[in-house]
Amino acid sequence: VPGVNALMQDGKNLIIAILLCLVVIVGWSYVSEYMGWVRKPDPAIVAQQQQAQQQAAQQQQAQQTAATAQQAMPVFSAAPCRDLTVNSPLYEAVFHTGGGAMRSFKLKQYQTGLAVDSPLVNLVDPKTAAVAPLGLVVNSQPSWSTGQWSVEGNENGLNIGAGQQGVLRFDGEVDNLRVIREMTFSSDTYLIREKVRVVNTTDQARSVRVSYTVAADASNAAGDRYDAMRLAWDNDGSLGEESSPKTLETTGAQVAGKIYWAGTMSTYFLAAVLPGDTSNVTVKGRMQQNVFRAAVEEPEVMLGPGQERELTVSYWVGPKERAKLAAVSDQLAKSIDLGMFHVIAKGLLWLLEFFQKYVNNWGVAIILLTVLIKALFWPLTAKSYASMEKMKKLQPHMVAIREKYKDDKELMNKEVMALYKTYGVNPASGCVPILIQMPVFFGLYQALLTSIELRHAPFITYLPGTDIIWLADLSAKDPFYITPVVMGLTMFIQQKMSPPATDPTQQKIMMFLPLIFTAMFLSFPSGLVVYWLVNNILSIAQQRMMAKKFSTSAAK
Repeated sequence: VPGVNALMQDGKNLIIAILLCLVVIVGWSYVSEYMGWVRKPDPAIVAQQQQAQQQAAQQQQAQQTAATAQQAMPVFSAAPCRDLTVNSPLYEAVFHTGGGAMRSFKLKQYQTGLAVDSPLVNLVDPKTAAVAPLGLVVNSQPSWSTGQWSVEGNENGLNIGAGQQGVLRFDGEVDNLRVIREMTFSSDTYLIREKVRVVNTTDQARSVRVSYTVAADASNAAGDRYDAMRLAWDNDGSLGEESSPKTLETTGAQVAGKIYWAGTMSTYFLAAVLPGDTSNVTVKGRMQQNVFRAAVEEPEVMLGPGQERELTVSYWVGPKERAKLAAVSDQLAKSIDLGMFHVIAKGLLWLLEFFQKYVNNWGVAIILLTVLIKALFWPLTAKSYASMEKMKKLQPHMVAIREKYKDDKELMNKEVMALYKTYGVNPASGCVPILIQMPVFFGLYQALLTSIELRHAPFITYLPGTDIIWLADLSAKDPFYITPVVMGLTMFIQQKMSPPATDPTQQKIMMFLPLIFTAMFLSFPSGLVVYWLVNNILSIAQQRMMAKKFSTSAAK
């Protein structure tokens, strides 16, 4: 009888299934990395080493900038081509007057490393600038290497103060069409709004197709399974991605439909095009020389002699901060993938931010959130422990029944059911609380994994009693593997405190689970490990309390 068999397994099958599902979900990328499907991350670099490397990188960047400037940006005859700088409280952007392509985009609130003097994150480095992000493509003709351009006003660039806006205007000619670009910048957002006027100055009807481009060097992501650069888009409310370098280098990626936004992104940063008219839009993406490129193409239109068309488009170039993304659109906010339990994840992130405001430490905030979650589920877990204690008492009887009726499965099931009924035990009752808590765990897992707030957020900066950098970045793994090893030990203690499975196969699986989890958690972001470790410690404490309570009750 299937129902009897399930009860006879003491509910262990369900628990094992849940744990194995967890291993598959969070361990898949771990396995794929070592199978060669995902590029391996560089070894962890401590802060002392970063400073020397950053100085060398700055020198190399200066050399590359000079080299790529000549290669990527030609000089036009209409006016001397040069760079224009847009300074805002959030970023410093550099545009080239020869078509309005972006040359640099430095984020003033984000650094590349942990050291105080680390360079600012530059989402358009020299390699990216060479492919002219934010350049227009008109009838397959790139604006940055075709036609003639001039700048209307703002000869010295823009300085945008708090609460202000600024406008850059580029006037040019591409494929015998007049193209006027008007970019608007605001001090409180990373969104750049643009109006594009295309005028047919000829005496014949012309077809016009305009594409908008963005790009990002793969080095803007950490390159591991938690922070990989990829092409991404929102097609009619569904998030799509392509992260395979092999695919993007060979066939590329192409999608068409109702595109709300498309571009390149890592876990923490996004460069995207938001077309004004989302219908019948085509997205094309490729990777060349480690640079991810995306082009968003508008539908073709016909312009009669002297006619013009005005297009609207926006660009997001910046960090994936939830509040700022949501202020633009719900679709853009989906670039932060919170998984199927996104409602729960959003609530947990709100609580995490609430705690952080008071303790000013994201690691402590994670601990407080873990304590709160544990308190909310205390009644359910207490019920689970009570069921396990009852099952523990029945273990000798179960072994005796299985030995006595090992040749008669049907009679064995009846005797086991009778035993459960006599002692009022329901083996499945220990599994229900776990099932209820799993959505919360997966929601928190995804929230911590994608939260830019944890990037470079310290918990315990130095190993106690030393000046050695330790948990200085909750988005990176523990460099000395202390927390995952301790987590594995706590999981082993929990297992020893639980009643053993009666099935030998189940016993072996349960014995190896702490080792499997420890191996996976070695490379987990330390913020996730802290959560699981604290949760295990609280579970051990609760289990001991429950065991003491039951032993006291039995003695009376």
